[in-house]
Amino acid sequence: MTKLQVERMRKYLDATIAARASDLHIVANQPPILRIDGHLQAIPNEPVLTADVAAGLVSSTLRPDLARKLMNRKEIDYSFDYDHHRYRGNAFYERGNLAGAFRLIPSKIPTLTELGLPPILERFTLLKQGFVIVTGPTGHGKSTTLASMIDAINQKRRENIITIEDPIEYVFKHAQSIVSQRELGVDTDSFGRALKSSLREDPDVILVGEMRDLETIEAALTLAETGHLVFTTLHTNDAAQAPERILSVFPAHHQSQIRAQLANTLSAVLSQRLLPRARGGRVAAMEILVANNAVKSLIRENKAHQLYSILETSAAEGMISLDKVLADLVSRGEVNLDEALPWARDQRALKQMIS
Repeated sequence: MTKLQVERMRKYLDATIAARASDLHIVANQPPILRIDGHLQAIPNEPVLTADVAAGLVSSTLRPDLARKLMNRKEIDYSFDYDHHRYRGNAFYERGNLAGAFRLIPSKIPTLTELGLPPILERFTLLKQGFVIVTGPTGHGKSTTLASMIDAINQKRRENIITIEDPIEYVFKHAQSIVSQRELGVDTDSFGRALKSSLREDPDVILVGEMRDLETIEAALTLAETGHLVFTTLHTNDAAQAPERILSVFPAHHQSQIRAQLANTLSAVLSQRLLPRARGGRVAAMEILVANNAVKSLIRENKAHQLYSILETSAAEGMISLDKVLADLVSRGEVNLDEALPWARDQRALKQMIS
């Protein structure tokens, strides 16, 4: 890594900020590429990067300890500050060459209103205990939504908030609450161990960056069951799939107990997509499943496949399906139909709702 490579990487980080891009990609045999409003675009007038140059650019963002970990693991998540901004980095090898993806984290945590999210989310920040899950694809704003909800609590309530993240993205400032942020690989060895430890740290609210395995899910459910408010993310295609995704991690003989725990603790599942807005920028489309008595009964009775019908018929309780949200966005002219269709659960039904 040379001074020239450091300066060149700074140039690309500056370009990411100036373009209001969400991501910067550094890959051998490609020019540096930005993701702007969901679409990939090369930085204008920049040459194709050789393998050595790409490796130098990525390495310039790594602390020595992270560089050593990368050598052993071949891939690593981390975060760093640059010019009053924060980036989440992922360095990895592809075809033997070092590459990197860098997510720009806004310096200010946006409010739920600024994000254009449904007002019902404010209700979930007032809960004293429960389990709130945000689902959706990578890069569709799950972390930002959770940060906004956690900061809403931080600004209004006197609570002890503990976050467990990999890596830390948004940095919270203590307001009404105490906010302790723990990073995987720096402050703790695993999500599961940190969650178990948090029981002895007098928490009120816990944010789990991602439920990846049985140990983490089991610990998160126990925390919610013992009177805490737990927020987390999960990778599923829609809100109704979340219970089955959680259950699938556990052996069959354990699933009955997990169904009961989930039914007792679940507050809501929010499934989010970010779509290109017709007039520029991106807009959130959020499916909302509120865990009312009917939802809890279906989970307890192993009938989660029937959750779709509840989503469609419970608008009075704040629920809404993703297809209905997409139809509303298209009807108002905020999103083009071509952008909405790929995300619809039933494309034919979506077209009928619009016509």
